[in-house]
Amino acid sequence: MAKPVVAIVGRPNVGKSTIFNRIVGERVSIVEDVPGVTRDRIYNSAEWLGKEFNIIDTGGIDLSDEPFLEQIRAQAEIAIDEADVIIFITNGREGVTDADEQVAKILYRSNKPIVLAINKVDNPEMRDQIYDFYALGFGEPYPISGSHGLGLGDMLDAVRAHFPKEEEEEYPDDTVKFSLIGRPNVGKSSILNALLGEDRVIVSDIAGTTRDAIDTTYTFDGQDYVMIDTAGMRKRGKVYESTEKYSVLRAMRAIERSDVVLVVINAEEGIREQDKRIAGYAHDAGRAIIIVVNKWDAISKDEKTINVWTEDIREQFQFLSYAPIVYVSAKTKQRLNNLFPLINQVSDNHSLRVQSSMLNDVISDAVAMNPSPMDKGKRLKIFYTTQVAVKPPTFVVFVNDPELMHFSYERFLENRIREAFPFEGTPIRVIARKRK
Repeated sequence: MAKPVVAIVGRPNVGKSTIFNRIVGERVSIVEDVPGVTRDRIYNSAEWLGKEFNIIDTGGIDLSDEPFLEQIRAQAEIAIDEADVIIFITNGREGVTDADEQVAKILYRSNKPIVLAINKVDNPEMRDQIYDFYALGFGEPYPISGSHGLGLGDMLDAVRAHFPKEEEEEYPDDTVKFSLIGRPNVGKSSILNALLGEDRVIVSDIAGTTRDAIDTTYTFDGQDYVMIDTAGMRKRGKVYESTEKYSVLRAMRAIERSDVVLVVINAEEGIREQDKRIAGYAHDAGRAIIIVVNKWDAISKDEKTINVWTEDIREQFQFLSYAPIVYVSAKTKQRLNNLFPLINQVSDNHSLRVQSSMLNDVISDAVAMNPSPMDKGKRLKIFYTTQVAVKPPTFVVFVNDPELMHFSYERFLENRIREAFPFEGTPIRVIARKRK
């Protein structure tokens, strides 16, 4: 089930990024005391009182004609469209401003639950100044301090109260759910239609035609599938002309509901930074991944073309070294028959659980072959390894001191596990814990 989505919105320089970083527990957004420093939406997962949700940090909303601020406004409006709950941040030191009222007018049209937070209320004496904010029309304002972490609990309680009620997953456990993600106009809907053999999804040469994620059930060779076609972002006027940067959130929602994610790349356009960004969300979410290069029929090729493309993909997607690559054409249906067997394979690998005895034999051999390096006179000792989860496969390594588990040695152990067991197509997690 997809997590609820919370958007933080407000005019520039009210402390949105500071609050975002407080909620997610790490410094993700750039924080600088200059209006408009956050130029792109930032996404992350957070948790409050046992409930996980996605949170979006937007740039400030400003109705100025400056192109830069117009783009920030566009980002915030799209976040508003996608959010289940909106946190409206204002500045308690400055009181209600004309810009706050302009933001409020945008939020009125959203028909979404709004939690009004008054930031920079750093001491109790300032709380008497918050009553002017009732005039914005969003009910009780919550005084907070992003820099000191004050009042965030009450604000998040109010946010959590507005989360949609959880619904039961409507598909049987043995159904394989997969999604197609990628930039607009890479051919996601065309691939889906070609797989189905019918035009269930509108296909257009205009980027961003698909408006909503579309679930399509399908049975192939006795296996039930749910295909989730991620939405391209809608365009509303000139502020949406550059649609690529707005496609990530829809992809995230589809990723969360998927077992397997097909990262679709347009062979005509080559690899873009946005391709890597979108694929990174699927990797971070722990989903099984297949890289699909579409429109393979549309480029000039020789006997070296596939090797050159494969080397380039491996270089630019180093974090997806485990992901198989397929070169297809939705137009001619070239190699599309390879997709379902590959989806089944990586789905099985994503759910694979290995015996502890075999796992520990592999780890013991790995340590004997390459002992852990010394760090400040101490050496990492590995006592026992066990698999604690699937989807993705997750392994806990019990050690004398987790601080001694260097990233490079963790990667070494991961590679040894991959060599011993069939984990192609799925990320795996290796976690070091102190033996008690």
